[in-house]
Amino acid sequence: MRRLVRIAAAFILALAFAAPVGAAGPPSGVYAHTYLHVRPNASTSPTGLSPSTIKSAYNFSSSSTAGSGKTIAIVDAYDHPSIAADLAMFSSQYGLPACTTANGCFQKVNQTGGSSYPRKNAGWALEIALDVEWAHAIAPGAHILLVEASSNSFANLLAAEDYAKAHAQYVSNSWGAAEFSGETSYDSHFAQSGVSFFVSSGDNGIPAEYPSSSPNVISVGGTTLHFSGGNFSSETGWSGSGGGCSVYESKAAAQTTGSVNCNTQRATPDVSLDADPASGVSVYDSVRYQGQSGWWTVGGTSASAPMWAARSAVAGAIVNATYVYGNSITYRDIISGNNGASCLVGYDLVTGRGSWTGIAP
Repeated sequence: MRRLVRIAAAFILALAFAAPVGAAGPPSGVYAHTYLHVRPNASTSPTGLSPSTIKSAYNFSSSSTAGSGKTIAIVDAYDHPSIAADLAMFSSQYGLPACTTANGCFQKVNQTGGSSYPRKNAGWALEIALDVEWAHAIAPGAHILLVEASSNSFANLLAAEDYAKAHAQYVSNSWGAAEFSGETSYDSHFAQSGVSFFVSSGDNGIPAEYPSSSPNVISVGGTTLHFSGGNFSSETGWSGSGGGCSVYESKAAAQTTGSVNCNTQRATPDVSLDADPASGVSVYDSVRYQGQSGWWTVGGTSASAPMWAARSAVAGAIVNATYVYGNSITYRDIISGNNGASCLVGYDLVTGRGSWTGIAP
């Protein structure tokens, strides 16, 4: 009898994660989480890395118009009611150009493009603050479109994705979940002519997660930045960086993984950037999180994805597998670190090809 109960439970679980035949939406009951790692205690002044420090470590452009003419969409769940004011605080602190609704730089919409916003959620509000502020930090000349899904269900997040890709050239996603049977049916949400998609690879090491494992997206892993005497000294793979061989997805034709043997399966991540909370970035958030508000030091691949999206906007190119695995990007190959797999010379399941360095596209 117990065996029958276990079989029935397994069958019900499988149904929950299976794609319904002929359905256009995602499987019911699948919810995403953020890839956010926060160091304890907010403060009244910044404690994490600044935009100038990140730009110096990667030799990114310091131009106040970098990314001009491009739009970066941020897809997250729930509402951050004071994100416009928090972005203004962040910009003022770091001498960045104002990015406001009034000057046309910043826009917030719900998942269908309207102005009736979902309820507030403290954890997702901090995620929104991180994504919006650091997309602006790396590409201060770009427009920012925040699309807030009604909840963290895949159904709502993918509806938000559909709106985002119709209104931006670069779409950043700092969320995901465990892979599930039928996920390939939802890869079309991450496809649009002329649009580049970026997804955090996860914060729990191996295995791969979705939608990072979709071959239609650039999966962004994480690293740790090291400093000596206040100066950047080295970069290693972060132990939390998500990665692995997908169970369900086939790799893009352009993906090359060197000595990593995923056979014909999709390997994640493709690329990486700073994500370790030990070398976390400064984020301002006025929504109370764990009873506190103010300046936080935040890491996770939630940080690396919007920065990669913004750096791509600065390049002004369509950043897909062909671009990433071609000769268009100068990488810092990360050869030290472990997330359950080891960093290697060339491609690895911790940092992908490595971190983007250099001002030139």
